[in-house]
Amino acid sequence: MTVLRFDSVSKQYPGGRVALEDVSFDVGAGEMLFVTGHSGAGKSTLLKLIHLSERPSRGAVLFGERNLLKVRGRRVAMHRREVGVVFQDHRLLTDRSVFENIALPLILRGMRRGEIGKRVRSVLERLGLGDRERALPTQLSAGEQQRVGIARAVVSEPRLLVADEPTGNLDPTLSAEILALFSALPEHGTSVLVASHDLGLVKRMRKRVLVLDQGRLVDDIAPEDLADA
Repeated sequence: MTVLRFDSVSKQYPGGRVALEDVSFDVGAGEMLFVTGHSGAGKSTLLKLIHLSERPSRGAVLFGERNLLKVRGRRVAMHRREVGVVFQDHRLLTDRSVFENIALPLILRGMRRGEIGKRVRSVLERLGLGDRERALPTQLSAGEQQRVGIARAVVSEPRLLVADEPTGNLDPTLSAEILALFSALPEHGTSVLVASHDLGLVKRMRKRVLVLDQGRLVDDIAPEDLADA
Protein backbone atom coordinates (compact mmCIF):
# COMPACT_ATOMS: atom_id res chain seq x y z
CA MET A 1 0.00 0.00 0.00
CA THR A 2 1.31 3.44 -0.98
CA VAL A 3 0.98 6.29 1.53
CA LEU A 4 2.67 9.02 -0.54
CA ARG A 5 3.47 9.42 -4.23
CA PHE A 6 5.32 12.18 -6.05
CA ASP A 7 4.46 12.00 -9.76
CA SER A 8 6.77 14.17 -11.95
CA VAL A 9 6.68 17.01 -9.40
CA SER A 10 8.38 20.35 -10.09
CA LYS A 11 8.41 23.49 -7.96
CA GLN A 12 9.48 26.87 -9.27
CA TYR A 13 9.42 29.96 -7.05
CA PRO A 14 8.68 33.53 -8.21
CA GLY A 15 11.77 34.93 -9.85
CA GLY A 16 12.52 31.67 -11.62
CA ARG A 17 14.38 29.65 -8.96
CA VAL A 18 13.69 25.96 -9.48
CA ALA A 19 13.59 24.04 -6.17
CA LEU A 20 12.42 20.67 -7.53
CA GLU A 21 12.39 19.33 -11.08
CA ASP A 22 10.50 16.24 -12.29
CA VAL A 23 10.71 14.33 -9.00
CA SER A 24 8.94 10.95 -8.73
CA PHE A 25 8.96 8.41 -5.89
CA ASP A 26 6.61 6.39 -3.64
CA VAL A 27 6.52 5.85 0.12
CA GLY A 28 4.94 2.63 1.32
CA ALA A 29 2.82 2.09 4.42
CA GLY A 30 5.06 1.44 7.45
CA GLU A 31 8.21 2.45 5.55
CA MET A 32 11.03 4.64 6.87
CA LEU A 33 13.29 6.41 4.40
CA PHE A 34 15.63 9.38 4.17
CA VAL A 35 15.99 12.21 1.68
CA THR A 36 19.46 13.71 1.54
CA GLY A 37 21.50 16.20 -0.47
CA HIS A 38 23.52 19.36 -0.01
CA SER A 39 22.01 22.63 1.27
CA GLY A 40 19.63 23.98 -1.36
CA ALA A 41 19.08 20.56 -2.99
CA GLY A 42 15.32 20.78 -2.43
CA LYS A 43 14.81 18.71 0.72
CA SER A 44 12.82 21.30 2.68
CA THR A 45 10.68 22.20 -0.33
CA LEU A 46 9.80 18.53 -0.78
CA LEU A 47 8.59 18.32 2.83
CA LYS A 48 6.61 21.55 2.50
CA LEU A 49 4.71 20.12 -0.46
CA ILE A 50 3.67 17.15 1.68
CA HIS A 51 2.48 19.42 4.51
CA LEU A 52 0.76 21.83 2.07
CA SER A 53 2.95 24.74 3.10
CA GLU A 54 3.78 24.94 -0.63
CA ARG A 55 2.08 23.78 -3.84
CA PRO A 56 3.75 22.14 -6.84
CA SER A 57 4.18 24.08 -10.07
CA ARG A 58 3.75 20.88 -12.11
CA GLY A 59 3.00 17.24 -11.41
CA ALA A 60 0.98 15.66 -8.63
CA VAL A 61 1.54 14.87 -4.96
CA LEU A 62 -0.78 12.04 -3.90
CA PHE A 63 -1.47 11.18 -0.27
CA GLY A 64 -3.14 7.81 -0.49
CA GLU A 65 -5.77 8.45 -3.17
CA ARG A 66 -5.90 12.19 -2.41
CA ASN A 67 -4.41 14.65 -4.91
CA LEU A 68 -3.02 17.39 -2.66
CA LEU A 69 -3.35 19.99 -5.41
CA LYS A 70 -7.13 19.75 -4.92
CA VAL A 71 -7.01 20.07 -1.12
CA ARG A 72 -8.18 23.58 -0.22
CA GLY A 73 -9.80 25.54 2.62
CA ARG A 74 -10.74 23.56 5.71
CA ARG A 75 -9.57 20.34 4.09
CA VAL A 76 -5.96 21.55 4.50
CA ALA A 77 -6.26 21.32 8.29
CA MET A 78 -7.83 17.87 7.99
CA HIS A 79 -4.93 16.72 5.81
CA ARG A 80 -2.36 18.05 8.28
CA ARG A 81 -3.88 15.89 11.02
CA GLU A 82 -2.59 12.90 9.07
CA VAL A 83 0.93 14.30 8.64
CA GLY A 84 3.13 14.81 11.72
CA VAL A 85 5.99 17.30 11.39
CA VAL A 86 9.22 17.44 13.43
CA PHE A 87 11.36 20.57 13.15
CA GLN A 88 15.07 21.05 13.81
CA ASP A 89 14.41 23.87 16.31
CA HIS A 90 11.61 22.00 18.19
CA ARG A 91 9.20 25.03 18.11
CA LEU A 92 7.96 24.26 21.61
CA LEU A 93 5.88 26.75 23.59
CA THR A 94 8.23 27.76 26.41
CA ASP A 95 5.42 28.88 28.75
CA ARG A 96 3.63 25.52 28.51
CA SER A 97 4.56 22.24 30.17
CA VAL A 98 5.72 19.17 28.27
CA PHE A 99 2.23 17.68 28.68
CA GLU A 100 0.55 20.85 27.35
CA ASN A 101 2.89 21.08 24.36
CA ILE A 102 2.15 17.51 23.33
CA ALA A 103 -1.58 17.83 23.98
CA LEU A 104 -1.99 20.94 21.81
CA PRO A 105 -2.82 19.16 18.50
CA LEU A 106 -5.46 17.07 20.29
CA ILE A 107 -6.98 20.13 21.99
CA LEU A 108 -7.24 21.87 18.61
CA ARG A 109 -9.12 18.84 17.28
CA GLY A 110 -11.64 19.12 20.11
CA MET A 111 -10.77 15.76 21.65
CA ARG A 112 -12.18 14.92 25.08
CA ARG A 113 -9.94 15.60 28.08
CA GLY A 114 -9.82 11.97 29.20
CA GLU A 115 -8.73 10.75 25.77
CA ILE A 116 -6.13 13.53 25.56
CA GLY A 117 -4.58 12.47 28.86
CA LYS A 118 -4.52 8.83 27.81
CA ARG A 119 -2.85 9.54 24.47
CA VAL A 120 -0.32 12.04 25.80
CA ARG A 121 0.82 9.81 28.67
CA SER A 122 1.08 6.82 26.33
CA VAL A 123 3.43 8.66 23.95
CA LEU A 124 5.39 10.13 26.88
CA GLU A 125 6.12 6.61 28.15
CA ARG A 126 6.99 5.38 24.66
CA LEU A 127 9.59 8.14 24.23
CA GLY A 128 11.06 7.89 27.73
CA LEU A 129 9.54 11.14 29.01
CA GLY A 130 7.10 9.74 31.56
CA ASP A 131 8.67 11.66 34.43
CA ARG A 132 8.92 15.00 32.56
CA GLU A 133 5.30 15.85 31.79
CA ARG A 134 5.16 18.80 34.23
CA ALA A 135 8.53 20.27 33.18
CA LEU A 136 8.87 23.37 31.03
CA PRO A 137 10.87 23.09 27.76
CA THR A 138 13.59 25.34 29.25
CA GLN A 139 14.18 22.72 31.95
CA LEU A 140 14.92 19.99 29.38
CA SER A 141 18.10 18.91 27.64
CA ALA A 142 18.38 19.29 23.85
CA GLY A 143 17.66 15.62 23.36
CA GLU A 144 14.60 15.77 25.62
CA GLN A 145 13.29 18.82 23.76
CA GLN A 146 13.59 17.00 20.46
CA ARG A 147 11.77 13.99 21.91
CA VAL A 148 8.94 16.30 23.01
CA GLY A 149 8.78 17.60 19.44
CA ILE A 150 8.52 14.03 18.18
CA ALA A 151 5.86 13.20 20.78
CA ARG A 152 3.76 16.20 19.68
CA ALA A 153 4.07 15.09 16.05
CA VAL A 154 2.99 11.48 16.67
CA VAL A 155 0.35 11.92 19.40
CA SER A 156 -2.33 12.34 16.72
CA GLU A 157 -1.32 8.95 15.25
CA PRO A 158 -0.49 10.33 11.79
CA ARG A 159 -0.20 8.12 8.71
CA LEU A 160 3.07 9.87 7.82
CA LEU A 161 5.71 11.71 9.84
CA VAL A 162 8.13 14.09 8.11
CA ALA A 163 11.21 15.50 9.85
CA ASP A 164 13.39 18.34 8.53
CA GLU A 165 17.01 17.99 9.74
CA PRO A 166 15.83 16.75 13.17
CA THR A 167 19.37 15.98 14.37
CA GLY A 168 21.10 19.08 12.98
CA ASN A 169 21.76 20.63 16.40
CA LEU A 170 22.53 17.40 18.28
CA ASP A 171 25.78 15.57 18.97
CA PRO A 172 26.35 12.16 17.30
CA THR A 173 25.13 10.16 20.31
CA LEU A 174 21.87 12.10 20.61
CA SER A 175 21.43 12.03 16.83
CA ALA A 176 21.61 8.24 16.83
CA GLU A 177 19.14 8.11 19.74
CA ILE A 178 16.60 10.31 17.93
CA LEU A 179 16.87 8.32 14.70
CA ALA A 180 16.40 5.10 16.64
CA LEU A 181 13.12 6.55 17.97
CA PHE A 182 12.05 7.32 14.41
CA SER A 183 12.89 3.80 13.27
CA ALA A 184 10.47 2.37 15.85
CA LEU A 185 7.50 4.42 14.61
CA PRO A 186 6.62 2.19 11.62
CA GLU A 187 5.90 -0.59 14.12
CA HIS A 188 2.98 1.59 15.25
CA GLY A 189 1.69 2.14 11.70
CA THR A 190 3.38 5.48 10.90
CA SER A 191 5.50 5.90 7.77
CA VAL A 192 8.55 8.15 8.29
CA LEU A 193 10.39 10.46 5.88
CA VAL A 194 13.47 12.21 7.30
CA ALA A 195 15.44 14.97 5.52
CA SER A 196 19.11 15.03 6.53
CA HIS A 197 22.37 16.27 5.01
CA ASP A 198 24.42 13.87 7.19
CA LEU A 199 24.97 11.01 4.73
CA GLY A 200 27.24 9.12 7.15
CA LEU A 201 24.53 8.99 9.79
CA VAL A 202 21.92 8.10 7.19
CA LYS A 203 24.00 5.18 5.89
CA ARG A 204 24.33 3.75 9.38
CA MET A 205 20.53 3.56 9.68
CA ARG A 206 20.36 1.07 6.77
CA LYS A 207 17.14 2.49 5.34
CA ARG A 208 16.16 3.51 1.82
CA VAL A 209 17.71 6.84 0.77
CA LEU A 210 16.53 9.37 -1.83
CA VAL A 211 19.33 11.66 -3.06
CA LEU A 212 18.50 15.15 -4.36
CA ASP A 213 20.91 17.34 -6.33
CA GLN A 214 19.86 20.80 -7.50
CA GLY A 215 16.21 19.83 -7.27
CA ARG A 216 16.50 16.57 -9.16
CA LEU A 217 16.15 13.08 -7.72
CA VAL A 218 19.47 11.55 -8.81
CA ASP A 219 19.40 8.30 -6.82
CA ASP A 220 17.02 6.02 -4.93
CA ILE A 221 19.25 3.70 -2.89
CA ALA A 222 17.93 0.48 -1.38
CA PRO A 223 19.19 -0.42 2.14
CA GLU A 224 21.24 -3.35 0.85
CA ASP A 225 23.07 -1.06 -1.59
CA LEU A 226 24.14 1.59 0.94
CA ALA A 227 27.58 0.10 1.51
CA ASP A 228 28.43 0.87 -2.11
CA ALA A 229 26.81 4.33 -2.21
